[in-house]
Amino acid sequence: MADLPDRDSSDPDEEIMHATYRALCEHGYADLTIKRIAAEYGKSTAAVHYHYDTKDDLLAAFLDYILDQFVDTIHEVETTDPEQRLNLLLDKLLLDVADHQELLVAILEMRSQAPYKAEFAERFRENDEYVRYMIRTVIDHGSSEGVFRDVDAEHAARALMTIVDGARTRAVVLDEETALETARRTAEEYVTAVLLADDA
Repeated sequence: MADLPDRDSSDPDEEIMHATYRALCEHGYADLTIKRIAAEYGKSTAAVHYHYDTKDDLLAAFLDYILDQFVDTIHEVETTDPEQRLNLLLDKLLLDVADHQELLVAILEMRSQAPYKAEFAERFRENDEYVRYMIRTVIDHGSSEGVFRDVDAEHAARALMTIVDGARTRAVVLDEETALETARRTAEEYVTAVLLADDA
């Protein structure tokens, strides 16, 4: 099973995030316990509780951690070419997650709890807003450069995120192996048909 990329493995919070990732992938949200996270951490439940009062506190921190990792990978993209940058964003949203099926399952389980857990809802909302902001910014930049048509960038960003969210749900709920690849192709078709300027 793939693990999260290493940062500073001597950081207790970092180690707990990796342990949480492994426990989530193995047990899913419903069967996740502090005891199982502690087992992955290699320490006692008290050691986990020293950093996080409850499982939900820990999982809210985990959602922040996942978003921070995504933001870091986006900031590592060096190209400023709008079309290439949008393509890389879509790759990261759809293709790069394909090797983390267990995590997709766990995240979808946590999403299902968002209507009942404000701390989860807040993180998912912030995540969605940030990713849409990234896509919207790239589209606006592309429009100003003449690469993309002058479109409603917010609408286009929401349309692309709908493709992403739908594909991730199908990949998990229906165990549809081609869902993410199909969505990536659909997103490319949307970009070509709706966004790309005629002379681009």
